[in-house]
Amino acid sequence: MKVAVIGGGAAGFFSAIAVKQHHPEAVVILFEKAKKVLSKVKISGGGRCNVTNGCTSIKELATAYPRGGKALKKAFKTFHTKHTMEWFEKRGVALMTQEDNCVFPVSQDSQSIIDCLLKETRHKNITVATGQGIQQLNPLEDGKIELTFAKADHAPQIFDKVIVATGGSPTRKGLHWLEYLGHQIEDPVPSLFTFNMPQEPIRKLMGIVAEKALVSVQGTKLRTDGPLLITHWGMSGPAILKSSAFGARLLSESGYKFNAQINWVGVVNNAAVLEALQEIVQQHPQKQLANYRPYLLPERLWHFLLEKAELPLQKKWNELGKKGLHKLTTILTNDTYEVSGKTTFKEEFVTCGGVSLESIDMRTMQSKVCPNLYFCGEVMDIDGITGGYNFQAAWTTGFIAGKLLD
Repeated sequence: MKVAVIGGGAAGFFSAIAVKQHHPEAVVILFEKAKKVLSKVKISGGGRCNVTNGCTSIKELATAYPRGGKALKKAFKTFHTKHTMEWFEKRGVALMTQEDNCVFPVSQDSQSIIDCLLKETRHKNITVATGQGIQQLNPLEDGKIELTFAKADHAPQIFDKVIVATGGSPTRKGLHWLEYLGHQIEDPVPSLFTFNMPQEPIRKLMGIVAEKALVSVQGTKLRTDGPLLITHWGMSGPAILKSSAFGARLLSESGYKFNAQINWVGVVNNAAVLEALQEIVQQHPQKQLANYRPYLLPERLWHFLLEKAELPLQKKWNELGKKGLHKLTTILTNDTYEVSGKTTFKEEFVTCGGVSLESIDMRTMQSKVCPNLYFCGEVMDIDGITGGYNFQAAWTTGFIAGKLLD
């Protein structure tokens, strides 16, 4: 059996290795159009590679995927986070799980993951062909698939099975070669991006983190939580990235112009926040506002919010009065910022969209319209929030595709 894997990223490598694991006799060639393989693995997680997430509950895992979670729920029964950790550790990559459940190599270097995958391909005699982009797939009458190459001097090759692991495409045009075969395509739009706030003075607080923020998009039901990082262009951090992932299409339709509502203290009940502020008035009446921070907010952020609420830093807590307390409650729980644009990190971009799961048999990852053609990774309409979930989807779908079940 001759098998082609198209795409030299995480999903491509893992599926190629899985093919040899399940079909040792197979001849496997992995094609990558660029000169280097695993480039996204290299720069992911700031060069440390957030290889998976420490969550072992399949039900909980599935909720981390704005698109594809339901389908992955079944797939995770075959290969989930625990399997991923065991797989790498068995091959000599020691892993560590952080407090936030993100899993990294103990080496804190993505090269450990790359070296492991490359070593495994050599060990299993998988051919890795770089600088070879595929232009078209041609299904033949006998069920085999012909690959034609972008470079004219490369003669077409015929394979028994083909796995597509080309990653997310930023445009629909990049998926035309798969749409042409009859696959339904969901329009790609960016996911996991940060919010640009060019008009907002809060940018001067860059580097400050609010640990328990709640983020809403005005006029929608979109709500996310988690740490929020203030940047020199606006806002980032898990709470913002989750918001951009779950709201990818919605925010795209808005032209990335909307109002973000920030709850800085992570308490949904405004009455409870008001009550907490009233307690401060009773217990620390003579303290200046500047010197007593509720909810242990970062000092510079607290001072910024006081100024925004037009409350003097020198004012004492017992001088606030009812009006002042309500002003403070509002700024802590319903602070509003104008978003105008997004920032995506091109090398690490994640897309919402791709080959529709309606066109794929998710039990096997085989195409429903082209026999012997399989998919895995971000080329499918699957994407997760930040925290190792996108890599886990790559390992899971790559492992299942590599079984090559009909």
